[in-house]
Amino acid sequence: MTTCLTAPRALGCLAGLLLISVLTTAPTQSVRAQGPDLGTEAQRESGKVLYLQYCSQCHGEKGDGEGYASSHLRPRPRDLTSGKFKIRTTPNGALPTHQDLVNIIRRGMPYTSMPAWPNLSDQEVSDLAYFIKTFSADFANAENVPQPVPLESGPNATNESVELGKRLYEENGCVKCHGTLGRGDGPSAPTLVDDWGHPIRAADLAQRWTFRGGSSREDIFRTMSTGLNGTPMPSFQEALPAEQRWAITDFIASLSPADGPGYENLVVARHVEEAIDLAKGAESFASAPPARFPIVGQIMEPGRSFHPPVTGVTVQAIYDADSIALLLRWHDMSAEKTGTNGPTLPVPTEEEEEPAAGAVAPADGGGSGGDPSANPFGDQEIAEPPAGQVAADPFAEPDTAPASRPSEFSDAVAVQIPSQVPAGSRQPYFIYGDAQNPVDLWFFDLARPDPLQMTGRGSESVEPNDTGDLTGVATYDQGEWSVILKRPLRATSGAAFAQGQFLPVAFSVWDGFSRERGNRRGLTAWYSIYVEPEVVPSAVGPMVQTALFILVIELALIGWVRWRNGSRARTELGDEPSQLTATRA
Repeated sequence: MTTCLTAPRALGCLAGLLLISVLTTAPTQSVRAQGPDLGTEAQRESGKVLYLQYCSQCHGEKGDGEGYASSHLRPRPRDLTSGKFKIRTTPNGALPTHQDLVNIIRRGMPYTSMPAWPNLSDQEVSDLAYFIKTFSADFANAENVPQPVPLESGPNATNESVELGKRLYEENGCVKCHGTLGRGDGPSAPTLVDDWGHPIRAADLAQRWTFRGGSSREDIFRTMSTGLNGTPMPSFQEALPAEQRWAITDFIASLSPADGPGYENLVVARHVEEAIDLAKGAESFASAPPARFPIVGQIMEPGRSFHPPVTGVTVQAIYDADSIALLLRWHDMSAEKTGTNGPTLPVPTEEEEEPAAGAVAPADGGGSGGDPSANPFGDQEIAEPPAGQVAADPFAEPDTAPASRPSEFSDAVAVQIPSQVPAGSRQPYFIYGDAQNPVDLWFFDLARPDPLQMTGRGSESVEPNDTGDLTGVATYDQGEWSVILKRPLRATSGAAFAQGQFLPVAFSVWDGFSRERGNRRGLTAWYSIYVEPEVVPSAVGPMVQTALFILVIELALIGWVRWRNGSRARTELGDEPSQLTATRA
């Protein structure tokens, strides 16, 4: 049967269709009508002044990432002319919004050379963002006006969502770069480079305080949704529905504490009854409280390491009747168990600025790309495919790890204490001591079976002093080194450890993959190790004794006052009859 529309009804349908068309296209047309947000000439000029004062040293006057400080920095400064920005709320491959630029300037990039700028006013930060847009013509193209992706609010994390996230994490290839436990040790990790060919590291998901774009669940979900432009980290906006992205977010969030690294300034050595047995490994340290210390680059003396890849070391300590032992743990992308290392190995001056000639290059199957620092804190983010390309497994590669040439240098670690217990507050120079205040150095080249004891009187004077007192074991498992060093409480050489005593202690870590050796290394400042007494005195006993002593004194005082008052009363009563007799007489 044929249905004929009357003219009025046809006009009504046409009007409805036009209305729907307007409603569905209005947002896009509205945005395009607004055009690019480039600020005013005055705002851009203001931003230029700020940029030249605060930013050009790293990003360059032309915004190409070639400032005079750039050769020292890992990761390399952003090439602002490329239009590729990692931390955004916009789709994969898109430009950031103005607010995205404001946020990253304000907050900085943790564990890189990009600082936060809390002291700039809101207007100054906005002006700076407007000037940054002048480096790329893409910002002036009306077709490129950035639009944020929808970032749905997530449900509360549950055990079920974490388990689902773990499965999705494995199924979608995240383990190939980030590793099973998220420590950045996946088989593809050594080969990662950004769009400019610079080596970068996969994020250590077990240390989310190092995440570039923030460590909250919302920040992690945003990165899962938008990807990180210019790196191998893709967007999962189209590949996975929001509930699955939230599940992976919950799994990642479960890998590390939400309240940050919790850095300490004291290691407490706890007494154990049984003799310390190195064969038992970390099991022996179950009763010892862990303390995490930040690792920074050695930049005081030649051979500098501006951005060491190891950002922290966790330390535990125990002692028995004869010996003290320290357990040191840190995350490492790969275990370098070949080659050699040492605190006195020379580092050519040019390695402080230029890629090392002997470093493993991507063409050789390695990942340091000739970069001596190999992106220390990791541009810890992982690369996106070409715009528009989305796959359930963005890292589809052979199951075997890429072939890589062994590093020339091995991983290594050292513990440093004064050679003598300091008599006052003065400590030795923290870089291997000084002539007046030498240090006892417990050095462990992890390509060797045993550690060595050395004496340091400055970085130019480190000599072997191995008495055979120092022993140790080392293991590497799923992106983490565990190293135990054991020494007698009263050794042939080095300061003695005594119960109830505080002793300065410092640590150094060398990453062989990044060609660290000698003075090129990560280190800590001086902290303290406290040898907790074997039997910790209870506070209750002294409190009770003090209370009883005070009670006895109070009772004695009360008794004396009463006796004195009673004696005076008896004296007065004794005089009263005599007075009466005298009166009668």
